[in-house]
Amino acid sequence: MRVSVYVPFVVSALLALLAPWAAPRLPPRPAAWALTCAALVTAGGWAGALALLAFTGVGQIPEVAEQGPWSVTVLQAENPVRLVVAVVGGMALAGSAVALGVAARRQLRALLVARRDCARLPGGELAVLDDPRPQAYALPGAPGRIVVSRGMLCALDDAERQALLAHEHAHLRHRHHAFQIAWRLAAAVNPLLRPLAASGAFVLERWADEEAAATTGDRTVVARAVARAALATSRARRHPGALAADGGPVPRRVRALLAPPRRLRPLPLIAGALLLVLCCGSLAEATVDTDAMFAGAMYPHGTPAHRAAGGQPAGSGRRSPSAATAEPDTGPKRAR
Repeated sequence: MRVSVYVPFVVSALLALLAPWAAPRLPPRPAAWALTCAALVTAGGWAGALALLAFTGVGQIPEVAEQGPWSVTVLQAENPVRLVVAVVGGMALAGSAVALGVAARRQLRALLVARRDCARLPGGELAVLDDPRPQAYALPGAPGRIVVSRGMLCALDDAERQALLAHEHAHLRHRHHAFQIAWRLAAAVNPLLRPLAASGAFVLERWADEEAAATTGDRTVVARAVARAALATSRARRHPGALAADGGPVPRRVRALLAPPRRLRPLPLIAGALLLVLCCGSLAEATVDTDAMFAGAMYPHGTPAHRAAGGQPAGSGRRSPSAATAEPDTGPKRAR
């Protein structure tokens, strides 16, 4: 536990540094799934490591140790974690729990607002707004809706409109809002994952761009549609729960569309998988070490105060000597 409990923190920092570099160099679909796995695993490892650090400090509270029961003195002698580190870990764990609750509430509210707006929009999957301001976005719902304004349709030609609609349809078909929710919740638990969540937003737009290019068969048209949509909506206000074609760094997306599609490189995926395995293995090792440390500090027959009172640990199934001698004589003894 001396080192293993801190490995999830190191893995989180490495992924925060490597994700912005590796994600744009991979095909967007596997990159999105890889970022999701990395975010969920490292967020769990972060919370688990903080819980282990905090428990080593909580276990030294006399009232808690009495319920173990274990010796506070023995635990302090065997514990490799300083009390100040345990206190900081407990405070960080509480902060992560609060941040997760706030983020979950915010994401749920945005999702409910998007579904409510979907139910109010007229038409089928495509809703055309009679609005001169250029707008185009996908709203998640049951089912989701593609919202396009009259101003946006007038800003694009026929081929670009087809590319724009294919882009927004890809957001709905692949449920990209679920990826965003997972990244934002993981980043709320583990603040080091915020660069990973930002990289994920760009990957989702690239995923939808590639789907639109496959649908239209012309990557140049999609690049032109993305650029024109971004210029038209530069000052437009976007729906909080929407996924829009003008999202992300538009120049990088246009350059990627004008270049050949990315080939899958297994090396970044393998390196990321090894980091996640290291994170899980180290957390498991720290958990086993913590359990062994508390087991070694346990009293074999209850706390000293409990033994002095003549008691036995709960569930032992044995009576104390004082209890046995206190039993009344219920009848005459049988003669031998």
